[in-house]
Amino acid sequence: MPAPELFSDSLTFAHVVSALRAAGCVFAEDEAQLLLSEASSTLGLPEWLDRRVAGEPLEYILGWAEFCGLRIAVDPGVFVPRRRTGLLVSEAVTLLQEGLTTVGLTTEVLTAPVGPPATAGTPCLPQSPPTPSRVVVDLCCGSGAVGVAIASRVPGVELHAADIDPVAVSCGRRNVTNVGGQIYQGDLYLALPAKIRGRVRLLAVNAPYVPSGALQTMPPEARNYEPRASLDGGADGLDLHRRVIAEAAEWLASDGHLLIETSERQAAGTAAIMAAAGFAARTVHSEELDGTVVIGRAPRRTPRAPGHHRS
Repeated sequence: MPAPELFSDSLTFAHVVSALRAAGCVFAEDEAQLLLSEASSTLGLPEWLDRRVAGEPLEYILGWAEFCGLRIAVDPGVFVPRRRTGLLVSEAVTLLQEGLTTVGLTTEVLTAPVGPPATAGTPCLPQSPPTPSRVVVDLCCGSGAVGVAIASRVPGVELHAADIDPVAVSCGRRNVTNVGGQIYQGDLYLALPAKIRGRVRLLAVNAPYVPSGALQTMPPEARNYEPRASLDGGADGLDLHRRVIAEAAEWLASDGHLLIETSERQAAGTAAIMAAAGFAARTVHSEELDGTVVIGRAPRRTPRAPGHHRS
């Protein structure tokens, strides 16, 4: 515990760094700079420093987290977005941009040539391919950081986010609505509007994947402050992955993709669950971010027999 004299109105950068180092903060200098620059007054700084030294996440104290170059509002009791989740965002953005670019090129090729007018009843242009869906879903969204980061990089997406926790939804609403998105409270797909079923181009999921038995090995600022439900993935950490994958195909468009963040150790298990559900699965890992994402392409749909109608 830092000495009492550190908690005075004359806190200096050196004092704050010293207190944070003594508390075990690895990035003491960076955190000190943030605390000093963001504190509304010198009277508020000692309280903030006291909270950080006690182990409270810096993001809860500041009220925001830096994620993919954005400031994401984060309230106490809401999962703090991690740097490694930037891989989930970058892979999602790549898939969305590739799809839109491909369609744009195809549309250019189908431009009508100069020539005599078409005969009566003959279309002037070949049938253009359907415009790809721009629906993006951030499931188990927490603060909405993933969806917001995707929407900020791919203009024009139709963003929908959902979480079961009302505290997370309240926090996430401030972030998601800033990029024109919608957020809902509920258990996985039950929260989503029926109108997007079968239209989701990209389903991004950062569901809890820490095995229950490993929770006690997590850093104190995570296990003592973040909600257990945002961390605990069940016995093998894949409980939520199974549930998400089981219904994903019903919500994805024919060219849609499911992306799930997982750990490098659990990636094979997540990919196997996807493959068993008919997805073409592959795994991407970033050493720089220490992030792992399993990507599944939507299963091919069996054409319905003529005259068949859903009841």
